[in-house]
Amino acid sequence: MDVFALTRELVDIESVTGNEGAAGQFLHRRLRDLGYDARLDTVETNRFNVYAVPPGQPRPDVFFSTHLDTVPPFFPSSEDENRIYGRGACDAKGIIAAQVAAAEKLRRDGLAAGLLFLVGEERNSAGAKFANEHPTGGRFLINGEPTDNRIARATKGAVRVEFFAEGRMAHSAYPELGESAIEKLLDALERVRRIPLPHDEDLGPCTPNIGLIDGGRAPNVIPDRAHAELMYRMIGPSDELKRQIVAAAEPLVRVAWGLELPFIRLRTLDGIPTMVAAFATDVPSLTNWGEPLLLGPGSIHVAHTDNEHVEKKELLAAVDLYADVARRLMST
Repeated sequence: MDVFALTRELVDIESVTGNEGAAGQFLHRRLRDLGYDARLDTVETNRFNVYAVPPGQPRPDVFFSTHLDTVPPFFPSSEDENRIYGRGACDAKGIIAAQVAAAEKLRRDGLAAGLLFLVGEERNSAGAKFANEHPTGGRFLINGEPTDNRIARATKGAVRVEFFAEGRMAHSAYPELGESAIEKLLDALERVRRIPLPHDEDLGPCTPNIGLIDGGRAPNVIPDRAHAELMYRMIGPSDELKRQIVAAAEPLVRVAWGLELPFIRLRTLDGIPTMVAAFATDVPSLTNWGEPLLLGPGSIHVAHTDNEHVEKKELLAAVDLYADVARRLMST
C-alpha cells in the first residue's frame, strides 16, 4: 500500500478534536476494503473509535493504536521530495498510515495484528477511556506518537490546575475602594513559581507552564475576577506537589484540579534507541489493552506547529519498525 498517499488522504480530512467523524468513517471504509473485520464504536455523536482485526482473528496478541484527532487550526497536506506537510502529518495521521501498512506486512507473513484508532487524545482521551471500558485487546499495545522512531522508556505524567481569584470592583481612580483579583492571582502565581520542582538525571525535570490567564473588566475598573490555568509535566507521583500548590496559592485564590495522567515507565526492546516522552498520551487511559509500548515516526518538536511535517524516510522506516516490534512481542 502507498503509505504517503494514505497519509495525505488522512491529513486532508479535517479532524480537530470533536470533529473526528469523517476521518473515522473514511478509515473504517478503507480497512473494510482491505479485508479487515472493522467497526465504528460511537464515543459521542459523530465521533467514532475505529477497531479492526484480520478476519478470523478476534483477539490478536498485539494491537497498534494512535489517535484520529488533531489540534487546530486545520491546514491541508502538501509534499516535497523528502517530507509530507499538513495538520496531523506527524501527530498522528502519518502514524496511522504506518501502522496500517505494518499490519498489512504482518498479514502477508501470516501474522495477525489489531488496529485501534481513537478520538479525543488531544483534549481528554475520551476515545481511549471509552475503549478501556470495552477491552478486546491482546497482550501488548503499541501506541503511536512522534518519537523519531525511538522507543519511549517512560512517559511523563500531567497535572492541570486552575486558579480562581475574586475581588471587588471599584473605579480605578480610587483603588482603595476595591480589591484587585488580578493582583491576587499574580501573587499566587509568583508563590507557586517558587516551589522547587523535582529533577531526575534520566527523566529530566518536572516542568510547569502557565498556559492561560484572563480576568478583569476594563482598564479603568478594579478587577473583581481573574483566572489562570497551569499544567505540570510530572516525573513521579503528584501528591506532594499538589499539597505545596494548595499551601502556596489557596490563601489568595481557589484551586481546582483538572486532568491528571500518571507518570509511567515503559517496556523497551534491545537494539531500538530510546527516549523519554515529555508529552501526554493515551497510554495511561488504555490499561486494559495489554502492556503498552510507545513509539512512532516524526518529531514532537514540529507537532502542533504551522510547519507540521513528517519525513518520508521515517514513515517508511516506521512500517518496518512497527512490524519488527510486533513480531518480537508475539514471540515473547
